[in-house]
Amino acid sequence: MALEQVAFDIETTGFDANDEVTVIGFGLSMGVRVMVQTGGRSPSDVEAVVEAATKTLVNVSIHPSERAVLAAVADFVERRLHDEDILLVAYNGERWNGGFDLPFLRTRYAQLDIAWPFEDVPYADLLPLVSDRFNTTVDGEEYGDLATAYAVLGDGTHGDHDPFDESAEAVTAFEDGRFADLAVHNVADVLRTRELGQVAERYCAKSEFQIKSLTPTRST
Repeated sequence: MALEQVAFDIETTGFDANDEVTVIGFGLSMGVRVMVQTGGRSPSDVEAVVEAATKTLVNVSIHPSERAVLAAVADFVERRLHDEDILLVAYNGERWNGGFDLPFLRTRYAQLDIAWPFEDVPYADLLPLVSDRFNTTVDGEEYGDLATAYAVLGDGTHGDHDPFDESAEAVTAFEDGRFADLAVHNVADVLRTRELGQVAERYCAKSEFQIKSLTPTRST
């Protein structure tokens, strides 16, 4: 594909409309950009811990609130993704009949009355592509989750450093102030997503990516 894939993934305090975004990471060709909100707490050495754990070039920024981290996302998208030949990808980020990351972000941006940042950004979801075009059946059971799909199709390196067995652990990690673990988990998911996207590029047709625009009907 002509477009450079930029994988992204978010962590949250839960699944309700009033829960908050705690981390959002973007996987770029040169490394991972991670933004962490701390609920007003002041962690130290998060970036050094994340780089040591993941063996990946990671740029981590710390923000005191969800509003601040969502504003940082908007600034990053404006500087790095607009007017570039990129394709934003996620795993179950948003599909025609579901998805998590983009619907959650829309609600939080709307509730905080912050302009939607992904204007003029093309997007494709990797979950239906992987599920429909690859065999991810393990021991007779068909799986569609990110970790299993990556275990089947990826090289395995990006799962080794993930401190969580389940993504739900991200909720308690934020509550406990374990921001480095939270960021390491996010980087693992971003890198797994990015690698699955690269596998799909090698084995699937361009038309199967089902690219859509994230530009809203009315810009603010």
